[in-house]
Amino acid sequence: MAVDIAELRNYFMGLQDRIITSVGAADGKPFAEDSWSKEETSQLRGDGRSRILEEGDLMERAGVGFSHVRGDRLPPSATANRPELAGRGFEAIGVSLVFHPRNPYVPTVHANVRVLVAKAVEAGDEDIWWFGGGMDLTPYYPFEEDAVHFHRTCQQALAPFGEGLYPRFKKWCDEYFFLKHRGEARGVGGVFFDDFAELGFDKSFAMTRAVGDSVVQAYLPIVERRRNVAFGERERDFQAYRRGRYVEFNLVYDRGTHFGLQSGGRAESILMSMPPLVKWRYDWQPEPGSAEAKLYEVIKPRDWLAAA
Repeated sequence: MAVDIAELRNYFMGLQDRIITSVGAADGKPFAEDSWSKEETSQLRGDGRSRILEEGDLMERAGVGFSHVRGDRLPPSATANRPELAGRGFEAIGVSLVFHPRNPYVPTVHANVRVLVAKAVEAGDEDIWWFGGGMDLTPYYPFEEDAVHFHRTCQQALAPFGEGLYPRFKKWCDEYFFLKHRGEARGVGGVFFDDFAELGFDKSFAMTRAVGDSVVQAYLPIVERRRNVAFGERERDFQAYRRGRYVEFNLVYDRGTHFGLQSGGRAESILMSMPPLVKWRYDWQPEPGSAEAKLYEVIKPRDWLAAA
């Protein structure tokens, strides 16, 4: 089938608009917009909008990026699991966000939804498409009710498309957002899916929309519960230390980051997800029994819906 690129583009652009409206209202400071385009003569062609909020009352850095890019050859990160597609031209459209709050009691959240279309090579061939995305929560000082709310929202978004999708995507998220070199999870997880086409185009797209449309509902109630909790330098110091894990994951493992950089994407937009202030320490361990130590007890795969 020939994919309706205009329909996909309109949804993802609208999703970006809705998210920045909600989060900008919660912060009180509007997002700035940086529109960009790549010329038809470059390795990667297309356009996008980077929306960024820095030094807000709520968000220390919040980025929501829309991109629609085209290329003559899929990069290695996109064909690692689909070698038969090597050499095909492609179009990739999506929205990706990371919110780094100022208050350490408010968790960081990451989400993205995207579609990739590998273009037909010869007359009679069909476009090959798949969707991907998800969302995950990274607390610094975890609260069980926050993780339960986040996971319940994920489960409710996926339920109309099959009861087995949430546990499958939850497990996938736990395995994907794992720092192998540290032997630890990045956070309390959520859902993650990639190379997804099994429901057919219309239902696969509807499922992806359901995930994208539920991000604000999954996150902002947690923000409102925690944004006014008092904190000091100790909490900010630990937040900066744990943000280092975020950087490590994005640069070492994240497929979206690799795809963007390998395909010649705009580095400033790709790396918009990075936290503004980060610390690393050599072989640091939290004090046993401390609030910081609790995080390491919580960021392990767990059935959060059973905890409700």
